[in-house]
Amino acid sequence: AQHLLGGMERMLDELDQIRSQPRGLVRMASSLGFGRRHVAPCLVGLIERYPGLQVRLELVDDLQEPPSGSFDLDIRIGNELSPDVVARKLANNHRVLCAAPSYLQRRGVPMQPCDLARHDCLVIKERDQPFGLWRLSGPGGEVSVKVAGLMSSNHGEVVRHWALQGQGIMLRSIWDVGPLLREGALLEVLPGYRQIADVWAVYPVKLSESARLRVCVEWFQTRFQSLAFGCGGA
Repeated sequence: AQHLLGGMERMLDELDQIRSQPRGLVRMASSLGFGRRHVAPCLVGLIERYPGLQVRLELVDDLQEPPSGSFDLDIRIGNELSPDVVARKLANNHRVLCAAPSYLQRRGVPMQPCDLARHDCLVIKERDQPFGLWRLSGPGGEVSVKVAGLMSSNHGEVVRHWALQGQGIMLRSIWDVGPLLREGALLEVLPGYRQIADVWAVYPVKLSESARLRVCVEWFQTRFQSLAFGCGGA
């Protein structure tokens, strides 16, 4: 009996070691902009902390959900989550309307959401949003505005570049344009209106079933919350 109990104790000790030092491949996905700016830099520290992990990161801007089994972890922006996914919020974030001072001087400043229909709007194909339909939360509740313009893209950094050149108004995450608003390179339009678009981790199984996923999600949550994407004024 003592021999069996000793073997069980050794097995439990080995399981504790596996939980604290998870091993194996984690296939991750994220958008081009956020993945390059924030996900990729975090992975260096993750691998240093858990050297048994291997990470394969794919950066895509895709309107569709990742195919089942294609990824272990999807770091995404936006609150339009399918009800059948398992997810954890990693950080607060919101999208704001903004434009270059040169555009607003030339075309005027929108005073209410319906004015956006008469402006050149730079539309980004977000996978969680209908194309050209901006849903905003404001003092009177939620409002939807159909917008259009001569230029659109599925790449947020391209649209941001166009906005800086004075080509129109864009709806863009505060994690991306916050510094530009503080510098005055961009000005916020309709500051009472915004679109909540938090940072989420989406994964196929419960974290209690995968030590690899659990440590990755907890790592991102700690790092992203310290950045406070959606906190404070722009």
